[in-house]
Amino acid sequence: MTDRPVVRAEGWGWRHAGRSEWAVRGLDLVIQPGERVLLLGTSGAGKSTLLSALAGVLGGDDDGETEGSLLVGGLVPSASRGTVGLLLQDPDSQVMLSRIGDDVAFGCENLGVPRSEIWRRVDESLAAVGLTLPLDHPTARLSGGQKQRLALAGVLAMHPSLILLDEPTANLDPDGVIEVRDAVARVAATTGASLVVVEHRVDVWWHLVDRIVVLAPGGGVLADGAPDVVLAEQGAALAASGVWVPGLEPVVRRGPVAGGPVAAHSGGDDPVAGGPVAAGREVLRAERLGVARTKDAVIQSGISLTLRAGRCLAISGPNGSGKSTLGLTIGGLLAPASGIIAAPFGLASDEPLRWKSSQLVSRIGTVFQDPEHQFVSGTVRGELEVGAKAVGLSSAESDSRIDELAQRLRLDHLLAVNPFTLSGGEKRRLSVATALVTRPAVLILDEPTFGQDARTWAELVALVVELLASGSAIVAVTHDERFIDAVADERLQLTPIGVGV
Repeated sequence: MTDRPVVRAEGWGWRHAGRSEWAVRGLDLVIQPGERVLLLGTSGAGKSTLLSALAGVLGGDDDGETEGSLLVGGLVPSASRGTVGLLLQDPDSQVMLSRIGDDVAFGCENLGVPRSEIWRRVDESLAAVGLTLPLDHPTARLSGGQKQRLALAGVLAMHPSLILLDEPTANLDPDGVIEVRDAVARVAATTGASLVVVEHRVDVWWHLVDRIVVLAPGGGVLADGAPDVVLAEQGAALAASGVWVPGLEPVVRRGPVAGGPVAAHSGGDDPVAGGPVAAGREVLRAERLGVARTKDAVIQSGISLTLRAGRCLAISGPNGSGKSTLGLTIGGLLAPASGIIAAPFGLASDEPLRWKSSQLVSRIGTVFQDPEHQFVSGTVRGELEVGAKAVGLSSAESDSRIDELAQRLRLDHLLAVNPFTLSGGEKRRLSVATALVTRPAVLILDEPTFGQDARTWAELVALVVELLASGSAIVAVTHDERFIDAVADERLQLTPIGVGV
C-alpha cells in the first residue's frame, strides 16, 4: 500500500435509507497521490456524500445501501481513517472539547502523536488558519466562522495524506477565505497530501487545483479535466447547470422600492390600525443595543437600527464580530445585554423577547446559521407544517403554501424525505422555507445563500426580492457580497470590540 491514499471508485453509489433516489450512482473516478481536485456539482449532486464515504463515516447497512467499489489507498475507507482528514459542512459537529487547544489536539492524540509534537502542531495549525486566540479559550464562545477555522485546524494538525474539505470557506469573511485557502495550499504543498475540495465558488480554488471534477445530478461525472480546459470547453454548460463559473455568474437586481401600500402578512398587520403595511413603515427599532452570547461575553454595544417594511438591512463584518448574535437578539431569541428593542405590533409588549412563541413565529421569522438547529420533524413536509400549524392555517391553506414554497425552492421532490439526509444546500433552502411559510412581517436570514449553486442562489435572491416587494422587512447576516449587491438597501458593518469574541 502507498503511504498516500489513492482514491478509486468503480461504479460506486450510495442511497440513504428510506430514499428512492440515489445520492450518488455510477461513479468512476481515480485520484492519484498528491493531486488537488476541486469537486463541483449542483446542490444535491452528492458531493458531501462522496466526501463522507471517502472518510469512512457515511454509515452502515442501517443508514443506507451501497453498490460498486470505493477504495482509499487500496483499502475500504473505514480501514483508512487514520490517514484521512475531513472537514464537514457543519463545524459544530466537529467541535469535541471545551477549549480550542484541546480540540485541535484531539485528533492527534487519537493517532498516538507524541505529546511534544502535538502541541507544536496545534500552534502551527491555529496560526495557519488565522485563529489567534489563547489555547484555553472556550469553544462555546466562538462564532460560526471561528468554529470553521477551528475544525480546519484540527484536520491540518493530523497531517493526513488525504484532505477532504466540504465548503471550507462558506462561513468565513472575505479575508478569512483567502487566509484559509492559502493555509490549505501550504499544507498540501509541504506534506504532499492529496486534496479534494467541495466548493460552489470556483474562483476561490481553481488556480490552486490540478483538476476539476463535476458530478452529474443523475449520477456519474459531468466533466473531468484540467481547470482551464474544463472551464473553457464546458463553462457555459456548467453555468447553465448551476456551477459558479467565473465570468458567467447570475446577475439579479431589484427594481425601485415601492412607495405605496403593500400586502399584509399573517401576523404582520400594520402596527397601529391593522391592514396593509405601508412601504417604508417602521416595524422594529433597536436603540443603544448590546449583544452577548453569554452573560460575561458582550460582543457589541451601542447599536441603533431601524427595520422598515419593504427594505433589507445587510449585516456584515469579520468572523467573531457578533453578526449572528445580533440577528438572534433582534429576532427575540436572545436577551439584549443592554439597550432596547421595540416592535410595535399591537401586543401587550413591544419587546419580542416577551412574546409567546406563537406570537413571535407569525411576526418575526429567523433562519439560523446552522439549518439543523431548527429541524424538529422527520420529514421535509413535517418541518414546513410546524409553522403552518403554529399560526392556525387551515389544511388547505397550509398545503397551498407548502407546495408553492417547495416548488420555488426545489424541494418538491423531497417532501417525504428526512431533513437530516438532505445536502447542505437543500437543508439551507428548507430552513428558509420553514420561516417563510408563516409569512412573517420581519425575516432574519443568517447566511441564507450558504451551500447554494448558481441556480438556487438566483432563485433565493428572486424570492427575497418578491418578499421585499410584498412588504417584508428583511435582515440578512451574510458575507455574500453578490447577495448584498442584489437585495440590500442598507448595510451595517460590524467590527470586533474585544479580543477573543
